[in-house]
Amino acid sequence: MGRILFALGALLAGVSVAAGAYGAHAGAKFMSPESLITYEKAVRYQMYHSIAMLAAGMASFVWPGQKSFFNCAGLLFLSGIVLFSFSLYTISLTGINIGAITPFGGIAFVLGWLVMASGAWKARV
Repeated sequence: MGRILFALGALLAGVSVAAGAYGAHAGAKFMSPESLITYEKAVRYQMYHSIAMLAAGMASFVWPGQKSFFNCAGLLFLSGIVLFSFSLYTISLTGINIGAITPFGGIAFVLGWLVMASGAWKARV
């Protein structure tokens, strides 16, 4: 699972770069300033948590005794990206308000960090 989390994290980081480039160039021409701010927040949080997925994937190899913690953290980060970032992309690009699911993504991010911290705390070097 660590290898899969690492690969998905790398892929989603690349998608984040592409989404950011789109928002800075093509998207900026038709999005309102408020929508652009929302879009940029989605890109930023996607990148942060893609990197967190890379870290979770690597941690599962560094501390294999705690890999269930790191796998869980990585899946929470993935869930957060889908619920938080993708809901914000939808809102800013289409105007469809699905903002009711966005906070669940934020909760997934927080839980992912707490689970990752727990795995590192319990790990033996």
